[in-house]
Amino acid sequence: MKIGVFLLLAALLAGVDTAFAEEIPDAPDVQNNLNFVWTIVAASLVFFMQAGFTMVEVGFTRAKNASNIIMKNLMDFSIGALAFWAIGFGLMFGATNTGWFGTDGFFLSDFITDSDPWLYAFWMFQVVFCATAATIISGAVAERTRFIGYLLYTVVISAIVYPVFGSWAWGSLYHGQGWLEDLGFIDFAGSTVVHSVGGWAALAGAIVVGPRLGKFNSKGEPKPILGHNLPLAALGVMILWFGWYGFNAGSTTAGNSDIALIAVNTTLAAAAGAIFAMVTAWIFYGVPDVGISLNGALAGLVGITAGCANLAPVFAVITGAAAGIIVVISVAIVEKFKVDDPVGAVSVHGVCGAWGTLAAGLFNSGNLFSAKIIGVQLLGIAACFIWVFPTTYIAFKLIDKLVGLRASDEDQYNGLDFSEHGATAYPDFSVTMTH
Repeated sequence: MKIGVFLLLAALLAGVDTAFAEEIPDAPDVQNNLNFVWTIVAASLVFFMQAGFTMVEVGFTRAKNASNIIMKNLMDFSIGALAFWAIGFGLMFGATNTGWFGTDGFFLSDFITDSDPWLYAFWMFQVVFCATAATIISGAVAERTRFIGYLLYTVVISAIVYPVFGSWAWGSLYHGQGWLEDLGFIDFAGSTVVHSVGGWAALAGAIVVGPRLGKFNSKGEPKPILGHNLPLAALGVMILWFGWYGFNAGSTTAGNSDIALIAVNTTLAAAAGAIFAMVTAWIFYGVPDVGISLNGALAGLVGITAGCANLAPVFAVITGAAAGIIVVISVAIVEKFKVDDPVGAVSVHGVCGAWGTLAAGLFNSGNLFSAKIIGVQLLGIAACFIWVFPTTYIAFKLIDKLVGLRASDEDQYNGLDFSEHGATAYPDFSVTMTH
């Protein structure tokens, strides 16, 4: 009797073991599933950066425009996501015979027929990058831009400007193939593709809309217009730093060991950027300025984005440190040309994005200071500016003619929260109406 029971239990356990074994996925399936999970987690981190951008911009500007800034950042993603789904993704990653832009996949229609579930994970990761490029401009044109004009610009950059350059550098990540990547252009996570695109568009927008009321006196000398909430701006920078681990390490779109070096390089560059921006400000202005130090961290992050996967850590430090110095100098130069950029977007993203792309070629592991690689990097930097700045300048000019881009002096004085949205971000507190 006991022997029979034992044999029965043994048979049952053997059956359970066999069934369990049949359900265990093999190693390729496990890796594939991990790639999906990591890519969606990273995309979520990058999406959280929208909150960081919003806080930075709100903190660095005046209280009377806070609601307007919140709305711009909300619409950057909301409108941008639909524009990228409808047009931008196809232009960026659709099939191409020329290497200039994709010609299919609009509304994801041609791609869905492939029955490839990776499409959805990949699209999700790419749409948050598109939103990042779009929202960079918001800070540069803050406090004097009409909301309707800003919404039209968001469609243009999300549907056309960002995707076209993205196709040149990243098209082969899906169904496309870009002429610039064919030359060996290095921009792993988007110092140029994302940040310089946003930075040069920000420059065009700031020039077209003009400076804020009272920013420059009759002699053309700049007047400081202080932000109302540095703690909020600091929290925004910390959120951006946190989200950048998804931005850079997530660009592997694979859960593998490569993300470790990328995370280390991201950390070191941001830290060096903050320190060297602080020291530079201390030398130039006599104080370790808070706002400049915060922008230094962002400059380091932007700078390392291109080369985060192919630089040794020591060069990540050098890249970030140089970005921290460059951003301080660049902000001063931009202001000398009477361009009003309340958050330093042109310098942080445009200029430091260009520097980071060059650094990725200069310090390329295993092939340092290669003239050929550096030449391709410089070509990519120039191509980005030549495409983005004139295109967005024309777009802003057309929008200005169509609906009007600049808010009136009275609306600027009273704040865009009231004139554009009939609201205030701080109803229980007095908002000082200053020029």
